[in-house]
Amino acid sequence: MSALTVHAPRGLAATTPRLRFGSATGAGEGSVQWLLKRNCSITPRHLLAFYASLCGVSLTIAALLWSRGAPFVLPFTGAELLAVGFAFLLFARHATDRESLLLQPGKLTVACTIGRHTEHVDFAPAWVRVEPRTGDRSLIELSGEGRRIAVGRFVRPELRRDLADELRAALRRCVAARHPPDH
Repeated sequence: MSALTVHAPRGLAATTPRLRFGSATGAGEGSVQWLLKRNCSITPRHLLAFYASLCGVSLTIAALLWSRGAPFVLPFTGAELLAVGFAFLLFARHATDRESLLLQPGKLTVACTIGRHTEHVDFAPAWVRVEPRTGDRSLIELSGEGRRIAVGRFVRPELRRDLADELRAALRRCVAARHPPDH
């Protein structure tokens, strides 16, 4: 059994945090982005292609049966395809829901897109409070300067506390980088 130990210089370990939910961006020194989105196995474009092929096959079979003397198959197939199309439309409206948080020096930008509605809030990192809305597993509320927004819809409830801790740590690093302590 072997072990590898790496000793980093003092300053290096503090500037390269390990992020679980976010990723460092090239937008500036210490910039971090969190992109939280719904876990969808199919995109709206692929869903539309699937629905078109489903309609083609179903209508072909219904037309064949109609020509063979079963007149009620075609109207019921049409009704069924309309119902399935409506359900797919509801699914596709929310397939691209997301929460985007971008922390840059001096600014935290939060954008929440649910359906066609997008809520956009900017905060000064030094004034942001990160708290659970009601309990430990509830949504995370970001508030400051008279504004507030809830995030964490697309993170499992048991992981929301870890996300909140990561946000707090990144905000502390951002504020500390802008206002280094005097020695």
